[in-house]
Amino acid sequence: MQREQPDEDAAWQAIVDNYGERVLEPEDQAEPAAAPEPGPVRQPDDEPPELGYDDEDSFVPPPPPPLPRPTPDRLLAWLGVFGSPAVLLVFVVAGVGIPSLVGWALVGAFLVGFGYLVLTMPSDPRDPWDDGAVL
Repeated sequence: MQREQPDEDAAWQAIVDNYGERVLEPEDQAEPAAAPEPGPVRQPDDEPPELGYDDEDSFVPPPPPPLPRPTPDRLLAWLGVFGSPAVLLVFVVAGVGIPSLVGWALVGAFLVGFGYLVLTMPSDPRDPWDDGAVL
């Protein structure tokens, strides 16, 4: 059985001929709807439109509180945790050899600082309903 080739070719030719045009049905041949009027076009150098906020109505948050200062023992512990690896990294990148006593002291400062911070963590469990938000 052979398919009807001429009808299929004619159908494709009709599609290609009408590409981009809409075939109007008799009820669609009435007057087309009017296109909406375009609004004002804003140019890049125009000032942005005012949003209607007055200085009296705008919210100005209070200044944030100062950052909390750690106690001296916790400050030394944090310096041991972050400062010791930083010093070792600077010596390694610079290619400067350090005495073994200084290297062991830096490793010890890291371990002691880390241990102090872990031991002084609060041991009480957090409230399970506390999501951390403060109003």
